[in-house]
Amino acid sequence: MTHQDVSSTLIEAAAAFDAAMRRLNPLVLSDLREELLLHIEPLQEARKFLHTGNQEDDLNKGRLRACDFLLAAIRNFANEEDLQAAYIAALRAARKHCRALEALFALCGSFPDINRYFLEKPVISDAFHQDYSLNIETGLFHIGHNQNLHARGGYSLYIPDICSPQTPAPLIVALHGGYSHGRDFLWTWLAHARSRGYILFAPTSAAMSWSIGHAATDAQLLMKHLDEVFARIPVDRSRMLLSGMSDGGTYALELALSSGSLFQYVASVACALAPFDSRQVEDKHIFWIHGAQDWIFPVSNAVNAGKQLKSAGADIRMKIIPDLSHTYPREENSVILDWFENVAGKQQCLL
Repeated sequence: MTHQDVSSTLIEAAAAFDAAMRRLNPLVLSDLREELLLHIEPLQEARKFLHTGNQEDDLNKGRLRACDFLLAAIRNFANEEDLQAAYIAALRAARKHCRALEALFALCGSFPDINRYFLEKPVISDAFHQDYSLNIETGLFHIGHNQNLHARGGYSLYIPDICSPQTPAPLIVALHGGYSHGRDFLWTWLAHARSRGYILFAPTSAAMSWSIGHAATDAQLLMKHLDEVFARIPVDRSRMLLSGMSDGGTYALELALSSGSLFQYVASVACALAPFDSRQVEDKHIFWIHGAQDWIFPVSNAVNAGKQLKSAGADIRMKIIPDLSHTYPREENSVILDWFENVAGKQQCLL
């Protein structure tokens, strides 16, 4: 095995886990687990190779850390007999995968193949990793009231290297699903934000999910944190995309349709529609993605909700994905951003 082989092994395992989460469905958990287990032996070989190197070398330690997290994620994925327990185990394993991604992302400046993994595919370039920022601290930040990795009520923030203090950047707000965390959901959007120069803000709900039905409860803390982002980096407030998955998608819609909301553009995935004030719908642009196989929020409910929003005056686009269950289709991020850039651009032309 070579150093290049190690990087390839880590990337292949990370990509395989991403693919498994895209296909996550209780009915196919055993198949997904069997496919992931094929990566155990290559990862063990990579780990053995890395242990023969300099244990004090930061690059070596970073790859070892990623390798150990990937091994833990794969071994723990759906490793229960009971179907419900297996599904929960898969979600818990995903947290280990996110820690592996953090370890790998820190190596982008040293390994071109790892760098490419964290870029939207159409813009991949070995020369991408350059620092164009001036007097702006860029990179990945986790802000909270304590150092616990999964403390509630904080936020994660990514500021791309191409940000400039002279040019306000567009912003993606990414709201996690129930029982999840901003530090984990951030990886759903990072490659696309990095590639297109978007600031990425991934807050974590104060409780185990968002305050659906009482939008102001979480909104107060979320807006406080957003003000901190505005103070830290110039944001183009005419180009802010509010996105969310599951409970995060439901809350994104509720927040956008609240009185005085800053958000005009919403991308929601695999969610439901909470009661809303039709007077707040005008000038809202919504892209709703839903899986035809969603077993938590039936697709028929989503279609009916879309009709309600359209009747109330929203500019809404719905996309039903035939093979999608209750999970996030990361490949749709490019479609979402193309839609957002198009409608936001048209709105700017009208001003």
